[in-house]
Amino acid sequence: MGKKERQQKGNERVEAVLHLLQKQAPLSVKQEKYCNYGCVERFLRSKGDNVKKAAKQLRACLSWRESIGIENLIADEFSAELAEGVAYVAGHDEDSRPVLIFRIKQDYQKFHSQKLFTRLLVFTLEVAVGTMAKSTEQLVLLFDASLFRSASAFINLLLPALKIMAEYYPGRLYKAFVIDPPSLFSYIWKGVRPFVELSTVTMVVSSLDYEESLDFDDFSSYPRASSLRFDHSSIKSTAKVGSCASSRFSFTVSHHFDSVKPWYLTLTDTSTSPSPMGPARISPLNARSFSFASPAARTPRGNIDGGSTHSRLARKTLFPSTPLPQRSNGVDAIKPPPPRTPRPSFLQSPAMFFKKECHVSRTEKSRESFVPFLKFYRKPYDEMIYRSKMRPPLGGLISIVSQQIRRRHVSVSQRF
Repeated sequence: MGKKERQQKGNERVEAVLHLLQKQAPLSVKQEKYCNYGCVERFLRSKGDNVKKAAKQLRACLSWRESIGIENLIADEFSAELAEGVAYVAGHDEDSRPVLIFRIKQDYQKFHSQKLFTRLLVFTLEVAVGTMAKSTEQLVLLFDASLFRSASAFINLLLPALKIMAEYYPGRLYKAFVIDPPSLFSYIWKGVRPFVELSTVTMVVSSLDYEESLDFDDFSSYPRASSLRFDHSSIKSTAKVGSCASSRFSFTVSHHFDSVKPWYLTLTDTSTSPSPMGPARISPLNARSFSFASPAARTPRGNIDGGSTHSRLARKTLFPSTPLPQRSNGVDAIKPPPPRTPRPSFLQSPAMFFKKECHVSRTEKSRESFVPFLKFYRKPYDEMIYRSKMRPPLGGLISIVSQQIRRRHVSVSQRF
């Protein structure tokens, strides 16, 4: 099937959905503007190109929008939420998708009804949709759950939000991230996940996994955040920066203060003093205290071939039943044992034998997919920048009044 034939069939389905809607009840001017080609196509994709199901869901969506009064939503209704940064659009990613952040406290549900939260969610979604480019259809949600102590309270807030996205904004959600949820959230989410439609694009991540990440180093543009950074040039250090070596490991300090780890350990012997362990014999197995080492490790390696008779007698009296290694003068006497192949066991799953090395777990996928949106999560909130993204009438009276009317009003008032 060619591209033209697919497009023609898609246009026929869209026309069939609009015909069913007009047949049930005539659409108003605002409803016709909302039911454009892209909107109807998203409803068709969510219902598997079923015309009747898509028309039914679209009719339910239109009635729901009328019951909430989306056309009457303005920013003046959520002045307290906008001042605190409870829900806002943080910016756009590399693919021009808007990124929405919800930082709602647990006490919010005590003083506000579920209907008010729904209106706040819909208002933020409408602002994000208004900032989308013509070629963009999806958005990203970031739920900051670090302010919640109860997992059930956060679930009661998360599930209605995902349900609204699935039923009334189909095809809009690209990914949703739950950041730092309560400890019991994973158990509750595991139980309700099979019944959530958008569970496949909802991921749980922890901000502690990205503490050492240097991907976002743009704090210099924000004076509040840049003032919190440590300036090493302001303090003159008298400490000697260099390397410190011992017979077990080497401790090296980096000369770059802005590095993540200014020190590192190596298991190579860099000391000038002779080591009782012998040259090139330092490894994670013997680089430990002698008091916890094995009898063979406590014995100096240099005395295996020769040495005093006193050490040999002491070794015989202390460990008479332990067989001693064979004497050899060659350098290649001590060879690492070959890698052992694990024996097959019937207690393990047969899939273990066919497990690929490139297998990536679900948590690792979540961490990697959250990296592009980490900078939006760390960026400080600015109310004026968020209000500038609102199109009228969502921005309230401030966005409706144009700049020319303001200047004219000022000029007239100055005359008197």
